[in-house]
Amino acid sequence: MNETVALSKRRPWNSIGRSELIFAAAVVVAYAMPALIAVLLVHRQPDLMMSVAQRVLAGHLDVPSLAGATDTVNIDGRYYLAVGPLQVLAYVPFAAVPALRDMGGFVAGLLFGIPAALLSLPLARAYGARGSVAYWVAGFTAFGTLLFYVSPFGNFYYLAHVESFLALTLFLLEWAGRRRPIVMGVCFAVSFLARPTTIVAAVPFGIALLWQRRDILRSVVPVGVAFALPIGVAVVAYGWYNWVRFASPLEAGYALSSLPPELGARRAIGVFSVLQIPENFRLAVLAPFETSNEFPYLIANRYGLSMLLVSPALLTALWAGFKERSAQLMWIAAALVAIPVFLYYGGGYSQYGFRYSLDFTPFLIALVAIGSGRWNGRLERFLIVASIASVTFGIL
Repeated sequence: MNETVALSKRRPWNSIGRSELIFAAAVVVAYAMPALIAVLLVHRQPDLMMSVAQRVLAGHLDVPSLAGATDTVNIDGRYYLAVGPLQVLAYVPFAAVPALRDMGGFVAGLLFGIPAALLSLPLARAYGARGSVAYWVAGFTAFGTLLFYVSPFGNFYYLAHVESFLALTLFLLEWAGRRRPIVMGVCFAVSFLARPTTIVAAVPFGIALLWQRRDILRSVVPVGVAFALPIGVAVVAYGWYNWVRFASPLEAGYALSSLPPELGARRAIGVFSVLQIPENFRLAVLAPFETSNEFPYLIANRYGLSMLLVSPALLTALWAGFKERSAQLMWIAAALVAIPVFLYYGGGYSQYGFRYSLDFTPFLIALVAIGSGRWNGRLERFLIVASIASVTFGIL
């Protein structure tokens, strides 16, 4: 296999088949239904991020009403929410319209989550899945990974993962296709603004991109600049955002924010530390379901649940092996992103699964598609069905 599996020739919109339309309809309905039920039945008030967005529209980043809330930072009596800029920007349009504020978080999640799920089918095909297998890989991505869980709930913490997942999916499609440096750089820039840990994946892809142009030296510099410039702009923008709030471009607020006692104890070990790895590994790989005397009798620890129980079909990424260059690059990218994730003082809170694994899941999905040519059929389909059942259980 070549370094990547090339995208097939782009099809016009009016050539979309019946199966593709059914898949698209299933995605829209499945993603919108939990959000609709929550909006109609829960009647939740605007969340903290909506308050931040309203203050942004007034020209401020601090929010007095945040005092005492989790993940808030007190700087000389000004209270800031320790979240990234892309989450705030997604809320701003809804904050501008009072009638939309209650449902703004839900709509924002769907506006990023549904496209990411719809693109799972071209992503599967771009990396080698053919025929009905492509639908199985796409079905797994859309309904059997935590992308499905984080998209419909109107949670601004979840929104960052959805934004990053969509940006990385677009990057992987571009990498398998035209490989325009500026487009790939923009994709990584957007992913960084949502989930900064994902930026490390730009290193192996950037090196591979320049290596391809090594025989044409005069093109190396323009390509490198086009790829790196959007990323550099995003880094500067995030640094400015931090400096305005916390007087340091390197302080995102997570080392200063108020936390529940359990997370506070873990952060005391170090925001990033090798001492965090054992607990994160346990939560991401080994943590089982817990039992309850009440329905549904099985519950997930709010700090994490094994990826092997949440999305067991991720195991089929191993089918891709490590011999082919495309697989090597995906494994390296996934591993590099996993390093800061496992060094961090937590993998998410109040959740189903190990949410921060979404930072490297898109690369694993590409590996699943690359390895799909080695499927024996029954085992892989069973793992996908089990994944969809597990994530659906988590949503319910």
